[in-house]
Amino acid sequence: MKRRDFLTSAAAALAVSGGGLMWAGKAFAAQTPPRLQMPPRIDTRASGRLALTAQAGSSNFLGGRAVPTVGYSQAYLGPTVIMQNGPLAAEIGNTLGEPVSVHWHGMKIAGAHDGGPHQPVLPGQSWKPEMQVNQDPSTIWYHSHIHQRTAQQVYNGLAGVIHVTDGRDDDRGLPSAYGIDDLTLVLQDRSFDRKGRMVYDPSMMDRMHGFHGNRMLINGQSGAIAAVPNGIARLRLLNGSNARIYNLFFNDGHPMHLVATDGGFLPRPITLEVLRLAPGERAEILVDFSGAGAPVLMSDPDQAYSLLEFARDETLPARITRLPDEIGSPLEELTGLETRSREISLDMGMGMMMGRGGFAINGQPFDMDRIDFNVALGSVERWIVRSSMIAHPFHVHGVQFRVLSEDGAPPRPENAGWKDTLLVPGVAEILARFEHPASKENPFMLHCHILEHEDAGMMAQFTVS
Repeated sequence: MKRRDFLTSAAAALAVSGGGLMWAGKAFAAQTPPRLQMPPRIDTRASGRLALTAQAGSSNFLGGRAVPTVGYSQAYLGPTVIMQNGPLAAEIGNTLGEPVSVHWHGMKIAGAHDGGPHQPVLPGQSWKPEMQVNQDPSTIWYHSHIHQRTAQQVYNGLAGVIHVTDGRDDDRGLPSAYGIDDLTLVLQDRSFDRKGRMVYDPSMMDRMHGFHGNRMLINGQSGAIAAVPNGIARLRLLNGSNARIYNLFFNDGHPMHLVATDGGFLPRPITLEVLRLAPGERAEILVDFSGAGAPVLMSDPDQAYSLLEFARDETLPARITRLPDEIGSPLEELTGLETRSREISLDMGMGMMMGRGGFAINGQPFDMDRIDFNVALGSVERWIVRSSMIAHPFHVHGVQFRVLSEDGAPPRPENAGWKDTLLVPGVAEILARFEHPASKENPFMLHCHILEHEDAGMMAQFTVS
C-alpha cells in the first residue's frame, strides 16, 4: 500500500484499541502508530559461529523519555538467530554488573551447552560452548536463566528468537521471506508507570500468580502495525511474557492455520479459531490476508484486548497464495517405548511468600546442589505432571515430548506436535525422549515457566546418563 493508505489504516487501529494509550483512565496523546519492525538477524549458516553480548542500553517504548533496559548485542531483546544443523561455535559475553546466561530454550543439546543456572557468565567474562545443532526446523528462543534472577533479567530484555532451518520452506509451500511474509512476533506484557517508565515491582500476589503488565509490547514496540502482503503470511509467535497466558484470535473471525508447535512442523495445517499460548511456548501459524481489511490479533475472547493490528502493503510480494496440504512427515509414535513412569507435581502452598517449601516440585524447593533424579540416556519415559491451585506452564530442558492426554482428554490441537513447554491446568500425561547427556555438574532443569515461580523454587534438576 502507499504510505498514505498505510497511515490511514494505522489511524484506524487507534479506534480499535480505544483511541489512545491508556493509563488509569488517562489517555496519552494519540500518535500515528509506527510500522512494526522485525528484530535484526544474525545468520550463522555460512560461518558456523555466533557471538552475543549481554549489554545495558535504553529504550523509548511509549514516546516519552527513554528508560534503562538490557539486551543481547542491542538495547532491548536480542537479534533473531538463524541456525542450521551442524557444528556451532558460540561466544557469549557479559558487560553487565551481574551474572547472566544464555539458555537455548527448545534446543536438544547436551547439558554442558544448555546455558542453565549452572553455566553463569560472570561480569566481564565470556562463555564459549561448542555445540552441535541437530533437530527439526523450528522456532525456538534464548534467554537468561540465572537462579532467582531469571524473571527480572528476562523482563528487562535478555531474550531473543532462533530459527532453525533446513532451507526447504519453499518446497513446503511456506512463507520464508524474513519480515515480509515470515514475521517473528515476540509477545510480552510490561508494566509502565504514569511517566512511561517500564517497572518491575512484583507484589505478594504477583509472586503467587506471576507478574502481569499493563501494556503489550510486540518485538519491544508498543502500538505498532504489522505490514503483510496481499496473500498468506507466516506468523512465528513466541510468548515471551513472565506469566501471562494468551488465548489468541482475530477480531474479524479470520482463521489461523497452525503449522508448527515448539518442536517443529505438524504433518498438515490445523485450522483454529483460538490458539492458546503459555509463557515459553511457540507456535507458527499461516494467515491469509488477501482481501482482509485490518484484522487485529486479540486475546481472551471473554474479556478481549488487542495485541497487534495487521495492514496490507501492496508493495510487498505475495509469494504464497494457497495453503499447503501437507508440511512435515507423520509424527513418530512413541507408545510402547517407555522404560518407566514418573510423577511430577508442581506444588504451590498458600503459606509460601518466598519461604522454603512454598514453591516446589514434588514437595521440594529447588536446590542447586541437589540432583532430584537420573534418567537413562536413550530412554523414553512416561511422566504424569500435576499442577496445584493454578495452571502452570511446564518446561523441560534438553528434551522434547509428546502429549498423550490433558485432564484425561486428548491433547488440544496446539499440543498435537513435539513440545518442550506445556500448560498444565490439572494433570497431563506426556512421553519424553532423552537423547542427550547431562552430568551432575551440568544437569537439565524442569520447572514452571511462570518466571516468578521458577525463581522462587518451582524447579528441579536431573541427570541423563
